[in-house]
Amino acid sequence: MDREEGVAKVAELIKDVRIAMLTTIDPSGALVSRPMAVQEVEFDGDLWFFTELDSHKADEVRGGGPANAAFAGSTHWVSVSGTAEVVRDQAKIEELWGAAAQAWFPDGPASPGVALIKLEAESAEYWDSPGGRLATVLSLAKARVTGERYDGGDNVEVDLS
Repeated sequence: MDREEGVAKVAELIKDVRIAMLTTIDPSGALVSRPMAVQEVEFDGDLWFFTELDSHKADEVRGGGPANAAFAGSTHWVSVSGTAEVVRDQAKIEELWGAAAQAWFPDGPASPGVALIKLEAESAEYWDSPGGRLATVLSLAKARVTGERYDGGDNVEVDLS
């Protein structure tokens, strides 16, 4: 799968997932995860999240820190890894502004301290279980009854760099 196909597949899988778990690394080296609203923009290799400029997560990615965003849909899971940075671009803030951002920044896009985290994807991995939860349950039951290994669908690593 080339980059263009990989981006398209990841975009398809995450398009309806509104919340991702964003994981960064704190100053002590510990992994820190928190739920973040994904901004409604077509995935092109970049993910965007609103944040407070003086938040811990902004400090953890300032200067290009590693980050991961994990998504869970009803029949699939996606992990997107890359480099994150804090972006203070008023035009981009206004472009991405929506109800989720308004809930956190009631003064609007010009709120003091509003910033973006941009996760530039380098790789992704997804697990896709076509047929939904029922198909997954049936496959698990079949594996248990037959003694054969569970076939849970597709597990694919995608190079997005």
